[in-house]
Amino acid sequence: MAAGQQTQTQFFNSLKRYYGFYTGGFVTFVIIVGILEQLGVPVKILGYIFLFATIMLYAGIGFMSKTADVGEYYVAGRRVPALFNGMATGADWMSAASFIGMAGTLYLSGFDGLAFVLGWTGGYCLVALLLAPYLRKFGQFTIPDFLGARFGGHLPRFIGVIAAIVCSFTYVIAQIYGVGIITSRFTGLEFQVGVFVGLAGILVCSFLGGMKAVTWTQVAQYIILIVAYMIPVVWLSVKHTGVPIPQISAYTSALPKVTALEKEFNDKTTPKGAKEESVRAIFREKASAADAKLKGLETGGATFLAAEKGKLEAKLGELKAANPPADAKALEAAEKAVKDFPADADAAKKAWTAEKAIGARAAPVKAHAEAFAASGKTPEETEKKRNIAKKNFLALIACLMIGTAALPHILMRYYTTPSVHEARVSVFWSLFFIFLLYFTAPVLAILAKYEVYSSLVGSSFASLPAWVSNWASVDKTLMNIADINKDGIVQLAEIVIGGDLIVLATPEIAGLPYVISGLVAAGGLAAALSTADGLLLTIANAMSHDLYYKMIDPNASTVRRLAVSKGLLLVVALCAAYVTSLKPGNILFLVGAAFSLAASGFFPALVCGVFWKRANYLGAVLGMSLGLGVCAYYMYMTYPFFGVNAPLWWDINPIAAGTFGIPAGFLGVIIGSLITPAPSKEIQDLVDNVRYPSLDGTVSAGTAGH
Repeated sequence: MAAGQQTQTQFFNSLKRYYGFYTGGFVTFVIIVGILEQLGVPVKILGYIFLFATIMLYAGIGFMSKTADVGEYYVAGRRVPALFNGMATGADWMSAASFIGMAGTLYLSGFDGLAFVLGWTGGYCLVALLLAPYLRKFGQFTIPDFLGARFGGHLPRFIGVIAAIVCSFTYVIAQIYGVGIITSRFTGLEFQVGVFVGLAGILVCSFLGGMKAVTWTQVAQYIILIVAYMIPVVWLSVKHTGVPIPQISAYTSALPKVTALEKEFNDKTTPKGAKEESVRAIFREKASAADAKLKGLETGGATFLAAEKGKLEAKLGELKAANPPADAKALEAAEKAVKDFPADADAAKKAWTAEKAIGARAAPVKAHAEAFAASGKTPEETEKKRNIAKKNFLALIACLMIGTAALPHILMRYYTTPSVHEARVSVFWSLFFIFLLYFTAPVLAILAKYEVYSSLVGSSFASLPAWVSNWASVDKTLMNIADINKDGIVQLAEIVIGGDLIVLATPEIAGLPYVISGLVAAGGLAAALSTADGLLLTIANAMSHDLYYKMIDPNASTVRRLAVSKGLLLVVALCAAYVTSLKPGNILFLVGAAFSLAASGFFPALVCGVFWKRANYLGAVLGMSLGLGVCAYYMYMTYPFFGVNAPLWWDINPIAAGTFGIPAGFLGVIIGSLITPAPSKEIQDLVDNVRYPSLDGTVSAGTAGH
């Protein structure tokens, strides 16, 4: 034992030395790129340098970590120290949603966006208390492994595989989407091309070395992403407040200024408020006209459609025949209106519905610091909207917390520690490293909002900064500014900024050197790649280990098992990249959906499996099937991407579908377990063994063989 501890200590010290050199090398690399920028090297070249240098770095770590050992491939040899496992878990956890999407959501939603911070952070308390040490004591390789041993038979394991694939695939789409945005913006490649270029970076990290390669790559990625996230925030804090501690200065200095500007934008008696109201009036007029067209289409059909087109053609004819000649811009607009007129009723309904939705931009500016801000035509309608916002806030927190404690790619990380004690300590380090970013995200949202309010709003359309057109060329839904009231001045209501843009564009918005933009892009890429690695490995391992090896070919050799895993890794990655190219939703929704699916499919069965001896085979089958089925059904019926658009249940948004899936899962476990005989004594002994782990991580006889 002493020799083993000494070896582990030497391993730990070596890791500290290696990653110390790595951090110093990365800082030196950033300084060199900054010097190249000052020497006049084109920014596109610098973008390629950042992109490919970081990917090659991760590829190098992945190549050096290649292995043909099953234990190394699936659980990194169970010798990852708690500190480094905490960093790897932090990188695995802080996906594109955390790095790219969360600050953007806080920028757009203000107080209401804190549901993500509270839910994701609080979820680690559940991980530490309910699952991590017990799953580590159980040992083995995957979450379906535990389900198969605890509940017996292949069906619970198979449903666990399906649940792991569904939630992880949904999650990985969001990561690849983030990779596509970063790659296309900083290299000039098309979004779809950027997706597949980024995919290559994902695969080189995990293809050769499995969990071993992913773990050491993720430690490196955490260092890059946390440095990249902190530097722009500190820089902005110094710029606007003179204080280099943004977590203090943003709330004491920047937030009151943001609140004052919001009030000015909403006050029609002020110059800024009057300008904003002129834009909002145009939006209300367009929305009202679109609503009238939709009603006319509903009653008049093709006849109404032809009449509307006839009006536009008549107006165009008048302009062409006008004497003196009509204004060139008016003539061009009329020609465009005729050319773009919908070809049929379905196209018209889609186009006019989108125009009607523009009415939402006529609403007053939402107060950033106000909880559950809402506005309605009557006090009763306002109160109703506030209650709906509160309900969704709490529902989302619950789904994210419970989903955190059920995500397979996170729970798998605690299989990699040397002992149960190290698993517990690892959860602490995970929470600490995640806290560093989560405590900073709300600050970044405030500082970015103040930058937009004070610098972009009120500027001239003739002198828009280059970052506006650069980001608009990537995706119009991420960046779009149009002079709605034709006054040549930018109003807040004329700006459309997508949440996925805020973090990546903040350095450009603040006028920082391009090297900082490249650094942030490298951090976002590290966040997306690290999580995508873990997710793809989870899917491939579930299919190769649990489906192929445990259920189809138990006699498969080690070489064949690893070959199947790598082949499946490649297939799943290509499928995920294809789905991502269809842009099925924003990053934060896709990630939130994955949490609801994991919470519904896994959490009831895992918790009951650990803490309730009476839980049995049928209970697990019913619980996982009902939970996952109800959650997936509600998302499919209510999420706009699928086009069904069914009414919401109790006004709960589809991202929080776990609100219905989790109770259904627990109900299924309880009913199924109570109507059938209790598990065998052997299974109940396994529960006792898992529930009371010895801190040295030893496993009693019989447990490891299940």
